[in-house]
Amino acid sequence: MDPHRQDLDAFVERALARIDGLPDDPDLRQRLRRVAIASDFAIDTLVRQPDLLAVLADGDGAVPLPPPVLEPGRGEEWPRQLRRYRAAESTRLVWRDVLGLDGIDATLAATTHLAETCLRLALDAVEEDFARRHGRIHGPDGQVVRLVVFAMGKLGGGELNFSSDIDLVYGYEHGGESRGESIRPLAAEDYFARLGQQLARLLDERTVDGFCHRVDLRLRPFGNAGRVAVSFAALEAYFQREGRDWERYAWQKARPVAGDLEAGQRFLEALRPFVYRRYLDFGALDGLRAMKAMIAAEVARKELADDIKRGPGGIREIEFLAQALQLIRGGREPALREPRLLPALAALQAGGHVEPATAAALAQDYRFLRRLENRLQMLRDEQTHLLPSAPLDRERIARGLGHDGWDRLARDIARHRARVTREFEALLSQREQQPAVAGDIAGYWRALPEGGSADTLAAAGFQSAAEVDAALRDFVRTPSVRELSDASRARLDRVMPVLLQASAPATRPLQAIRRLLAMLHNILRRASYLALLDEHPAALARLVDLVTRSALLAERLAAHPLLLDELLDVRASGPLPQREQLAEACTPPLDMDTEAALFALNEVRQQLSFRIGLATLDRRQPACDSTRQLAWLADAVVASVLALARRELEHAHGAIAGAGFAVLGYGSLGGEELGFGSDLDLVFLYDAPPNAYSDGARPLDAPRWFARLAQKIVSLLGAVTGGGRLYEVDVRLRPDGGKGLLVSSLASYDEYQRDRAWTWEHQALVRARCVAGDAPLCAAFERIRTATLARGRDPGRLRADVLSMRQRMREELDRSDGALFDLKQGEGGLVDLEFLAQYLVLREAAQCPDLLQPRATRPLLEAMAAAAVLPEEVAAGLGRAHAALVAAGLDCTLDRRPRLVPHDPALDAARATIIEAWHGHGPGG
Repeated sequence: MDPHRQDLDAFVERALARIDGLPDDPDLRQRLRRVAIASDFAIDTLVRQPDLLAVLADGDGAVPLPPPVLEPGRGEEWPRQLRRYRAAESTRLVWRDVLGLDGIDATLAATTHLAETCLRLALDAVEEDFARRHGRIHGPDGQVVRLVVFAMGKLGGGELNFSSDIDLVYGYEHGGESRGESIRPLAAEDYFARLGQQLARLLDERTVDGFCHRVDLRLRPFGNAGRVAVSFAALEAYFQREGRDWERYAWQKARPVAGDLEAGQRFLEALRPFVYRRYLDFGALDGLRAMKAMIAAEVARKELADDIKRGPGGIREIEFLAQALQLIRGGREPALREPRLLPALAALQAGGHVEPATAAALAQDYRFLRRLENRLQMLRDEQTHLLPSAPLDRERIARGLGHDGWDRLARDIARHRARVTREFEALLSQREQQPAVAGDIAGYWRALPEGGSADTLAAAGFQSAAEVDAALRDFVRTPSVRELSDASRARLDRVMPVLLQASAPATRPLQAIRRLLAMLHNILRRASYLALLDEHPAALARLVDLVTRSALLAERLAAHPLLLDELLDVRASGPLPQREQLAEACTPPLDMDTEAALFALNEVRQQLSFRIGLATLDRRQPACDSTRQLAWLADAVVASVLALARRELEHAHGAIAGAGFAVLGYGSLGGEELGFGSDLDLVFLYDAPPNAYSDGARPLDAPRWFARLAQKIVSLLGAVTGGGRLYEVDVRLRPDGGKGLLVSSLASYDEYQRDRAWTWEHQALVRARCVAGDAPLCAAFERIRTATLARGRDPGRLRADVLSMRQRMREELDRSDGALFDLKQGEGGLVDLEFLAQYLVLREAAQCPDLLQPRATRPLLEAMAAAAVLPEEVAAGLGRAHAALVAAGLDCTLDRRPRLVPHDPALDAARATIIEAWHGHGPGG
């Protein structure tokens, strides 16, 4: 027989012999044998509390034990009550864990709940006793101010070890002095410090009954040298001035667990910008590297290779890996702000930041190591993470975990730790995956501004090497570069040679370098943006490609560095959001004020339009799809701005009962063919009962109320914020143009379209649609539009009007010449195609009502083919021509070039198709 097994059997028999009155029940004895193998602590508790065995045997301890009642005035009994309760409940957890009745997730959650219960019982008792001697602190509103106990680490994350310290930080919301019947008032700082120390002693001090929970207060500001309890104001000031990366990791898991929980939650909300930055924060990896280096030094110094928490491939590496990814992206993705490890991994997987197989493997590794860690601690209720060296202890751990001896368990441990190490090292080695850079380029960059030679750039393949050299020297001399911190300068010195080498083959390298330097100039003040480029090779490569091909996107990156995040956002390379998702993304939270909502809306619009721009640039979707998505995005923005404007106006002047308002989109917005940077052609309608007034303290009649609403919308859309400007607005297409009222009543709009509108205004109405507002009024607009467009017309007069307007526009706006073609206004360009479609709608809609529904060019052409207004092959050819011209136009816009292009066979064929249809089926025939 295996000698280790013999030793184990003898040990178990001795353990069971210690329990008095053990029933002669083979099943119970077998369960007790398994518990005895795993935990001396559990057997010791059963010896001290013999009644506990009957409770566990009956129902296998499925129901938690009732907590004690700590009676006021009997403080001498509290330590014993808490320690016996903690020991008994912990033994119940051992019983259920060892017998396989609870998985590790349930055990960790129950251990957390036990610590929280003890904390709350102890704090409530100590607080009442303290108040009798010193009174209570009261806030500015007269309410009692309570201590807030923040749980950090495993307790904060809801995953406490069986025998772990509990990491706590004490805070309080308001200062002041205690008052009451006491004759010994205390200032808040002393009051809460003494209260917190009493709480820690009640839990931590070892007595004849052991301890309840070891308390560690070192995570507070300045550690042991800092105040025991800190006001929220002082905490906020500390994190603003002194907060370090490791504290961001620590406070990521913070959670109020005792005292004033609501105040604690308010503080964590205020602290969130310190923990989670608004941008992709790859600077968090430097903090992780520093922590890893310190831990590695400690492991080496203390020979902790067998430490399954701190050693290579240990629990902490899994935690740090998940936390680093959370800190990098959590500012932009609230779903990642999860203090618990396993739900955090699931959120990272759902967000596309961890591969499903990796997330599943890490979750498996984590559960394996945490279960092993718990068994190490259950053995003797010790806070240990070291694998045992004694043969009997090894045998007990292995057998208790269901392994056939220590060797088999050791192999499993090594396999899990090796897998964790691979994933952790991969996260930190991204920087090392940057493409190799020629030593001459790196040396040239570091020698600037006084040293280095343009010859190095020429040898690297740069055209215009002298001009590039001059631009780089000017950049290095700027205060932004000269005043960089050592860490940021080191990042720049790693990034710039890669950017230079990647830019050398560009068609226009000087232009690319100038765009890159403009962008870099704006991000140098934000260390995390440099960190993003430094840590992620894909971002660097994507950046060079983007600035080389698109001046517009390069300018937006320079103006709004937040968009750098889009270079790495997995959503940026996936399917683009549809109309409903765009509307949801552009809906500001109800609790935001207008200024904050406008800022957030600007950022969202910038990000989404940038994402559409990337998809267009990469040819991941047709240009016509991009123009449609840009129009949907504008719809969503206008709807949100309408809601903000209406809220402001109703707050100031009240609402108008029974009234409605609608925003009409004309031109490229109405036709769902919006370009990058296009104006919005808007017309405003309202409908209200006669003589209606708003019901606020400062009432307005309906015309003035709705005029102010329209003015507010135009103002908010055009307002410049830190996130940029939403849209320029053109309101000249309203009835009577610049001479007319900004907002029209429904009746006056109907009358205008019926009796006074010009033919070109009815042409514009072909593309008009309601983009935001009240559904009944939008439906009324549709009825007016239908009646207007379906009116019978004199064909000769219609043809003459359309030709006259087109000729006038061409004379004023067409910039074509012998070498270049104006994509929009030139003969056979986009406006010719729009006029052709509008002419056919006005001519045929009375007989073909199906032509009235589509607004966009492509669906309108398809409707004309279905109605036999155009031959199918002509409509299809016009659709292809339209797609070609739109794509060419977007290419020009993305590179900030005028929409004037050289003649080429594809564009000449598209033009010819439009010209032929213009003369064969349109007003030119």
